[in-house]
Amino acid sequence: MSATPETPRSPSRPTVTEREARQVAEAAREQDWRKPSFAKELFLGRFRLDLVHPHPLPAREDAERGEEFLAKLRDFCETRIDGALIDREARIPDEVVTGLKELGAFGMKIDTKYGGLGLTQVYYNKALALVGSASPAIGALLSAHQSIGVPQPLKMFGSQEQKDTFLPRCARTDISAFLLTEPDVGSDPARLATTAVPDDEGSYVLDGVKLWTTNGVVADLLVVMARVPKSEGHRGGITAFVVEADSEGVTVENRNAFMGLRGLENGVTRFHRVRVPAAHRIGEEGQGLKIALTTLNTGRLSLPAMCVGAGKWCLKIAREWSAAREQWGKPVALHEAVGSKIAFIAATTFALEAVLDLSSQMADENRNDIRIEAALAKLYGSEMAWLMADELVQIRGGRGFETADSLRERGERAVPAEQILRDLRINRIFEGSTEIMHLLIAREAVDAHLSVAGDLIDPEKPLGDKARAGANAGVFYAKWLPRLVAGPGQLPGTYGEFKHGIDLSPHLRYVERASRRLARSTFYAMSRWQGRMETKQGFLGRIVDIGAELFAMSAACVRAELLRTRGENGREAYQLADAFCRQSRVRVEELFDRLWTNTDDIDRKVVKGVLSGTYTWLEQGVVDPSGDGPWIADAAPGPSTHENRHRPIR
Repeated sequence: MSATPETPRSPSRPTVTEREARQVAEAAREQDWRKPSFAKELFLGRFRLDLVHPHPLPAREDAERGEEFLAKLRDFCETRIDGALIDREARIPDEVVTGLKELGAFGMKIDTKYGGLGLTQVYYNKALALVGSASPAIGALLSAHQSIGVPQPLKMFGSQEQKDTFLPRCARTDISAFLLTEPDVGSDPARLATTAVPDDEGSYVLDGVKLWTTNGVVADLLVVMARVPKSEGHRGGITAFVVEADSEGVTVENRNAFMGLRGLENGVTRFHRVRVPAAHRIGEEGQGLKIALTTLNTGRLSLPAMCVGAGKWCLKIAREWSAAREQWGKPVALHEAVGSKIAFIAATTFALEAVLDLSSQMADENRNDIRIEAALAKLYGSEMAWLMADELVQIRGGRGFETADSLRERGERAVPAEQILRDLRINRIFEGSTEIMHLLIAREAVDAHLSVAGDLIDPEKPLGDKARAGANAGVFYAKWLPRLVAGPGQLPGTYGEFKHGIDLSPHLRYVERASRRLARSTFYAMSRWQGRMETKQGFLGRIVDIGAELFAMSAACVRAELLRTRGENGREAYQLADAFCRQSRVRVEELFDRLWTNTDDIDRKVVKGVLSGTYTWLEQGVVDPSGDGPWIADAAPGPSTHENRHRPIR
């Protein structure tokens, strides 16, 4: 049984100020921009179409190897995976997991010299979209294993000995998981409480509790983030370790259950005096957060991959159903109220795939810094996929709300529309919530400003530093601001190569003009709020959302032109890109308006009133069906009092 309220364990969670927490996050960022970034330039008011057009393409041998695997995976999905069964029983059958191992699906991103398939990011994402359409839980299993689990951190930061030891296992036999979050620590790693204390034998001793450990229930290998105390010979700090899941002192205390992704093997894992050899430390002490964030630069692309797969399925079901269902003498698709939803799904799916493929190919080529592009793909993909699924449920009406099993029992096609809505909801939270992604992207987007004017707006900097920052800022802005006044987007013939029957060049000119307008808005905001800008999260979120739309418009146009030149549905691609850009431009104009006309100030006052109890009278007249217990479970270190629910799949 667990500890009772009368005898709580003593918490050891670090106490940090908001400033200290920001400093920890800032130290983990990649500080330099050694390669060009299309999205970074976009936020600075510079529309660098040359960085993404012509659209980069995979090498022929990479494409052949990828297509060969996709064919095998499609056959496996069609013959071996029962998504309804997985959702119903909340478990992926062991034989399915074993079959995926034999197929090589757990080694898609692992180099062939370690027994993996060595797929590119482009084809890895296509595989995730495919398998995720059969079962989102399986997509999450494979993604968590390869995108953020052991393979990716070792690929980027591991020693040769670590790669030789662990990557062959991850490619064929072992499942891995990534453990960062704790019961009272989400996106604030400065308060991380799990410790890794060096001992006299050259090892580390882990103590702590990790929450929402995707794959953790069935994992063989874990990437664990823990805090090493600073001491003689140890620089300390948050550090990454590879831990054998069956090590003494590792206990899976619970398998969590969710509204969607019901086959997800996600749990709570406790470490009590777990000994980890120093050879299993990834990188140096204190590099853990940097490793995690760098890994996520490409790891985040796995999530929009499955969102693209969801969009394709939503489009297929919307098309088939809306043609079959008649209302008032004609198919419901021909009624404008429904047709506009179908147009949104079709155009948005095209744009999401464009964003994903462009970002993935740039990741494969490694000539651009894609940290912002990948973050935008995750943010935009998760938000738009949720909207598309919601629209599909609306198009299906009562049948959209009805479960697939119920539809089947009464003799109709078992369409799991309500399930995809449940499964997609977590994507707005996974791997950085929408709110955190807004802040993360905003920080990168204003990096150039903070580099030259950061000391100027920092209230704790001395006057001498402010004076030097002021001089540097004056030089920077004297060159930068005049360039935001005019640009190629104001010339009627610019981007004329995108005119083929349907003319996409006006959309690209709009992106160029809007990019400069976005940069001006950011500058005005920094001038107005200075050091308080970081607290204006509503404003920053809208800035990022505008940038996401502009990136998606650019990607859609570039993809349409690529398909035209390759003779692959070019006319139809141009039509979809045109439709998406027109829809997107409406959203962008609304966002620009809301930068300065919004309810942010009154909202803050209402929030303070809610928290102070001013409006508790509004809560009267209902009952609360919630159970008893603390809001946040006790996570103090100590021996486990639970049965170990670790369930490795052999």
